[in-house]
Amino acid sequence: MTPQSISDIAGAGERGVDWKELLRLAEQQGVLPLVARNLNAHARNVPPEIAQQLHSSYEGNVRRNLWFATELVRITDYFDGKQLRAVPYKGLVLADSVYGDLALRSFSDLDFLISPADFERAKQALAELGYRPAEEFSRPVERFWLRKGYERAFDAKAGKNLVELQWAVLPYFYAVDLAIDGLLERSRRTSVGGREIACLSPEDSLIVLCLHAAKHLWTRLIWICDVAETLRTQTIDYPRMLLRAQSMGILRIMGVSFWLASNLLTAEVPQPAQQVIASDQEVPVLGQEFAARLAKGASYDLGSSEYFRWMPRLRERRGDRWRYLWRLIGTPGAGDLATVQLPEPLFPWYRVVRLARLARKLSRM
Repeated sequence: MTPQSISDIAGAGERGVDWKELLRLAEQQGVLPLVARNLNAHARNVPPEIAQQLHSSYEGNVRRNLWFATELVRITDYFDGKQLRAVPYKGLVLADSVYGDLALRSFSDLDFLISPADFERAKQALAELGYRPAEEFSRPVERFWLRKGYERAFDAKAGKNLVELQWAVLPYFYAVDLAIDGLLERSRRTSVGGREIACLSPEDSLIVLCLHAAKHLWTRLIWICDVAETLRTQTIDYPRMLLRAQSMGILRIMGVSFWLASNLLTAEVPQPAQQVIASDQEVPVLGQEFAARLAKGASYDLGSSEYFRWMPRLRERRGDRWRYLWRLIGTPGAGDLATVQLPEPLFPWYRVVRLARLARKLSRM
């Protein structure tokens, strides 16, 4: 916190803050732990009931994150014992390695990146730990999903969707071909809760965070905070990172993420990242549009035509835009598979099912 920020927070009580609305927005934007910590540390004249809510929310997040930390160690130890290579990322790893405190980042599950070849073994290992798939697939559908999907969620007695196994960073139709084996090969070690575990390299982590924020069109502040804190705290080889981003055609996505971190959070953006912003005139245009929508609390239906129209604008290469559109039209999703059950030899006909569903959706617009 800068001295000016601390002064602004200290005087918030005199400026007629709608405290209940502040808490609602902080929760919605995923930044309630950060807001609670800084208000408790610096704000004056916070109403007692609001102070109590902040305290309760903060403590509740600590307890939840400590439980997840215990589970993370238990699962990674079990995977290691079975010589399963799995790299946890986002949520808990960010809280400890980027924010420097398990209490300062809220999340709802544990994400593990794995090779698709290891999915069955990882699924069995989770079953032995008491986790079961959130949705049961037949063997043919599961084989299909390993080719065209990117993740499976797992439940346990403690709750639903507590663990996700991911063999890609984004679904296939986004046409961002980030090789999972490369991410695993470049992984490093970090400490979480005093235990050493695998983690993504700083360069790969920044790329993945920008892609995740773009997938959701930067609709929550926490995803921009993740980018800003990674820029601030991590030692990043920018030439190497930007070369990877350029090869995948996602420099515009990186640029919008950097622009939002700089302009919404006044984060310090290193010179190489500033050059990414300056090199593409569409970056500030898109950044202003997403910042305006974020200020309005706008959200997107991730299956809507409005959402899908945004995606081509985020790609700087024409070929990637066409690949995205082609895959979007021709790649069946979970909804298509659920619409009709086909025998495995007829799975190519799911493309027809998808086209029919897309046509029906467009006809209702």
